[in-house]
Amino acid sequence: MKKNKISFETSFWAGYAGGNPFKAMNAFFDFAHIDYYKQNLSQAVLYCYKKEIYKQDNPSDAFVLYSTVSSFLKICYCLKEKSKKWKVATSSRSETVFCLSSLTKEEYENPFMVFQKAFEEKTLEEFELFLRQILEFSLSPHTTDPDPDLTTPYIHLIKMLDAVELMRERGVEKI
Repeated sequence: MKKNKISFETSFWAGYAGGNPFKAMNAFFDFAHIDYYKQNLSQAVLYCYKKEIYKQDNPSDAFVLYSTVSSFLKICYCLKEKSKKWKVATSSRSETVFCLSSLTKEEYENPFMVFQKAFEEKTLEEFELFLRQILEFSLSPHTTDPDPDLTTPYIHLIKMLDAVELMRERGVEKI
């Protein structure tokens, strides 16, 4: 039975269409640092509740954020599937960057758990809908209380960013 491959749609921001989630993950963080993604996602969510427009001085940044994070979600979905064949290398040194991260101790030990939990609770389509909704609400000049739950997918997304960064730092190896 042939598996359907998910297109990461990285050609817009990375310059090539990647099929390997580990290479696409590296390209994602080569494009921008984790702090850029966390800060811009946080700002977009905050602007959902404000009358001001997110990135009013350069609205194309919102499109770039949407494109990159949408690709990131697809990469994370594929990493969830890879968790059966891959594991994160154990590190003897202490990673000080992640002392205060969003990951629990179990997730810190096995970052693949983050993807499994996230996609058990929400589907890939629901995460993409969340992304479209925060950009719609944050780019709107009207103040309305967004009806959908924006907090749960946001927390999962921040955890996925931390998990992928930890995977990059430690490296992955085949089981």
